[in-house]
Amino acid sequence: MRPHALMLAVVLLGNLTLPPASAQNAGFVKSPLSETKLTGDTFELYCEVVGNPIPEIQWWYAEVNRADSFKQLWDGARKRRVFINTASGTNEVSVLGITRLTLEDSGTYECRASNDPRRNDLRQNPAMTWIRAQATISVLQKPKISASDEIVLSMDTSIKPVILQCNLTASHTPHKESFWMKNGQEIPNTRTEQRTTVYRIPKPRADDSGEYLCVYTFDKAPNANATTEVKAKPDITGHKRSENKNEGENATLYCKSVGYPHPTWKWRKVDGTSYTDIDNSTGRFFIMDRDNYTELNILNLDINTDPGTYQCNATNTIGNNAQTTILRVRSHLAPLWPFLGVLAEIIILVVIIVVYEKRKRPDDIIDDDEPVGQMKTNSTNNHKDKNIRQRNTK
Repeated sequence: MRPHALMLAVVLLGNLTLPPASAQNAGFVKSPLSETKLTGDTFELYCEVVGNPIPEIQWWYAEVNRADSFKQLWDGARKRRVFINTASGTNEVSVLGITRLTLEDSGTYECRASNDPRRNDLRQNPAMTWIRAQATISVLQKPKISASDEIVLSMDTSIKPVILQCNLTASHTPHKESFWMKNGQEIPNTRTEQRTTVYRIPKPRADDSGEYLCVYTFDKAPNANATTEVKAKPDITGHKRSENKNEGENATLYCKSVGYPHPTWKWRKVDGTSYTDIDNSTGRFFIMDRDNYTELNILNLDINTDPGTYQCNATNTIGNNAQTTILRVRSHLAPLWPFLGVLAEIIILVVIIVVYEKRKRPDDIIDDDEPVGQMKTNSTNNHKDKNIRQRNTK
């Protein structure tokens, strides 16, 4: 989507909800702004007009030093390099853009607006029926920069340093300084005023791959840059080794990688030497890919079909890499197993005690109706009494 497309849609939807207003002449809310561009670049001019009835917007162009000779522009002009997007609401919004700029695209661009009912009457003076806002577009020859060729990293044991180099060979004006960027972010401590700039990667790894830009800055002109791609096959640096879930729950598996270009991801379920590709067609499997990251979501896990080994595969133009995750799915009763184990131990212990008590020997049981041992007689006492009596008779 072009940069202003969303803005146009928001303005249009917002304006549709506004109540009708009284008659109002056309007037600019936002006018196009002048810019300086380089050959091969793209520019966009934005024009917003208010009025009732809703104004009409047209775009016109005049060559450099010929401001009195305007020609109307239309969508698809200049070999389909011109595009015009317009949204109508209470306000009229229009965006003019031109791609793959050439030096001939320099000139004055004019946004014309009118809601005068006589605006298209050839007998009327356009200066009286149309309001105008102009912007000057200056297109400069893009500076010539020689840059290092594409580099492919080799991940073997004999890693050699990588040296990236750029040289500003020709420019419209003297440059100020240069710096290096990787994947859209400036690399610290790389600014220099030299025409030749070098960036060194001492021990390149897969995460050093990417799109490198050497950028040259100028006082009165846009920045110029050249690109060198450093490529490497994907290296998966993060993934889940295993995942344990209960049936009926959802599972999320993921993989992260480094390497450039960004890989194409594929998920598979591995069964020995065979595998089954996974996509979003089943309604329970959902795959989300984002550059060097992929995620597999499995909904409402089935204990019979979902457990197993899942593989994420990353492939780019240099090579491929893969890693696996083991998914285990437990029964609904799994949380009760520890409790059931303790309960089973208690039951077994009670059974052992009961059996032991029932199997005791009868001799170990004491009967209260029987004497404990043989009763002693009083014969000895009788003999003692006799002796006592006999001694007393003498």
